[in-house]
Amino acid sequence: MDADKKRIWIRGQYVEVTDEVYRAYMQGDRKMRYFENDLKTERFVLGEEGQVVQIIPSREDSLDLLVDENAQQFSDEQESVESVVLHKLEVDRLHTALSLLTPEERALIQALFFEEKTERQYADELGVFRNAVHVRKMKVLKKLKKFLE
Repeated sequence: MDADKKRIWIRGQYVEVTDEVYRAYMQGDRKMRYFENDLKTERFVLGEEGQVVQIIPSREDSLDLLVDENAQQFSDEQESVESVVLHKLEVDRLHTALSLLTPEERALIQALFFEEKTERQYADELGVFRNAVHVRKMKVLKKLKKFLE
């Protein structure tokens, strides 16, 4: 075998090949090593005194790493049209149901859920026991649920 002949290791033995085949094989081999190692490992660039000057991070992250870092690839920050429409329909149904309540019932819902008052605060305003406000609230919520079903 001549010294200038190219050989590659295939299935446990060396095989003589032409320069063109050798270059193509080595190029494919290098590409495979790139995909298997270079993309997946971070590398360090050392300075003259042996200290780490730069860290070149891997260019490929595992799914576990992305989840661990709470990364969101391809996140859609805008709501979909469907969810906006469904939300609007639900709000309209709720407003319709609220309009069917008596003024006292609406005032109770307004105070507890929109003004974020406690049952005790609202009871003190009305001059009744907190338990009475709670019972009224539960009745009104049951009524609203019936309207919304």
